[in-house]
Amino acid sequence: MTALAGAYRPTDEHEQLRDTVRQLVADKITPYAAEADANARFPQEAYDALRAADLHAIHVPEEYGGNGADALATCIVIEEVARGCASSSLIPAVNKLGSLPVLLAGTEEQKQTWLAPLAAGDALFCYALSEREAGSDVASMRARAVLEGDTWVLNGVKCWITNAGEGDSYTVFAVTDPDAKRGQHISAFLVSKTDPGVSFSAGEKKLGIKASPTREVILEDVRLPADRLLGARGQGMSLAMRTLDHTRITIAAQALGVAQGALDVAVAYVKERRQFGKALAEFQGLQFMIADMGMQLEAARQLTYAAAAKSERGDADLTAFSAASKCFASDVAMKVTVDAVQLLGGYGFTSDFPVERMMRDAKITQIYEGTNQVQRIVYARSLLA
Repeated sequence: MTALAGAYRPTDEHEQLRDTVRQLVADKITPYAAEADANARFPQEAYDALRAADLHAIHVPEEYGGNGADALATCIVIEEVARGCASSSLIPAVNKLGSLPVLLAGTEEQKQTWLAPLAAGDALFCYALSEREAGSDVASMRARAVLEGDTWVLNGVKCWITNAGEGDSYTVFAVTDPDAKRGQHISAFLVSKTDPGVSFSAGEKKLGIKASPTREVILEDVRLPADRLLGARGQGMSLAMRTLDHTRITIAAQALGVAQGALDVAVAYVKERRQFGKALAEFQGLQFMIADMGMQLEAARQLTYAAAAKSERGDADLTAFSAASKCFASDVAMKVTVDAVQLLGGYGFTSDFPVERMMRDAKITQIYEGTNQVQRIVYARSLLA
């Protein structure tokens, strides 16, 4: 797809993509969303449908077998999938998160080796950064990589890793130079699920996104050849942050989709449900709620799309816009889904309608890829600089 220029308004091609994804989601993803959530199982139907439509990793450049879709197109795919199933939207979202470090810092050989299977739908990519004692404070990670001759030996436990166990390829961050300056002591590595010494914990029991597995990645004397080092030694922290500058926007897109899905359900319900002899939609107090939900959602969408354009261009203020879009969109998603539950009344509190699932799913968008408190710090610093 054509790279975005100065504007961020979706093109006709973007809107055609949206229509395609929306129909795919309605036919092949949404029908399984509630059951996959209830049973906390990987949404295989969604993965199969996305692969069949070549939408599982459209960000991969054409030279590595992908579509070369721009940042806004990727956001639209994630938004539309999340509209039906937030867990399923983490397939294209985390494929980008896990593989973007390869695009940013990989050698040509690494790109060919690791991106081609992703583009072909033969591998899921994951991003292994966080640890139990190193969430927002990433630099405090304890995983270690020691160079023995021309072999790296990795040991440690990575936590809260989305799609871990299902994923085949992992970008893993570990301390390589413990005595180096903070921020220059971490390096990135490419790890395969089949590498000896790699294992996974049982899945976390979560509030939301239950159909997307979240597990520990356990590294026990995992021996990697030198060509598994991604980027320069000691530049892992920088690479991790550069990656998140781009991918926080995809979390904003996920939040948009969840909020849009909840708003759609709420609007349909208040138009149909009658009380005191008239439709709920005729009550001004509820109209105000609907209006606020719609306005906030559209404001979040505009900010997210503007950030996506900045991601595509690599603008100097990308970090600030990425943080702002993720923070604002996820806060909106939380508010819109809570209001949707309220509008449906007792029905909203049951699994007969999807808004309770959407409310649970929305919460994580305020937490992962940097809590919203951290995003506010980032944005505030940009204003005060």
